[in-house]
Amino acid sequence: MFSSPSSSLSSSLSLGNPFNSVRGSDRWGSGHYGASRGGRLHKGLDVKCQDGSAVYAPFDVTLHGKLTVYTDRNKEAINEGINLKGQGLCFKLFYVRPTRTSGSVRKGERIGTMLPMQSVYPGITSHVHVQMCDQSDPTPYF
Repeated sequence: MFSSPSSSLSSSLSLGNPFNSVRGSDRWGSGHYGASRGGRLHKGLDVKCQDGSAVYAPFDVTLHGKLTVYTDRNKEAINEGINLKGQGLCFKLFYVRPTRTSGSVRKGERIGTMLPMQSVYPGITSHVHVQMCDQSDPTPYF
């Protein structure tokens, strides 16, 4: 069962983006949930985050292991993420090097570092990709 969305549920995912602003459109596409991705739909929400920035827990969560984002070796520089559960939600953060991969963390605690998106996608608006485990829309929670 998901928690009901509220402005106090989520804290900032990254320093410099206190309101979790979503990536708009750039030459690589758009960051909102359901955006077209050349024959498929974007199954996440792209929250702006500068390369190298600290990434924080959006609410009290339990870390459930590191994840691999791509199978393409050309994207190795951004091929990390983390699985999280909390507030009745299960979700993944892509393009983040986790500081650790298990245990509980409190809302606002550092959980990782944003990887260098510009090295793989020059000119993209760097971001953390937030994807629900069931691929539903994460927008109401961020």
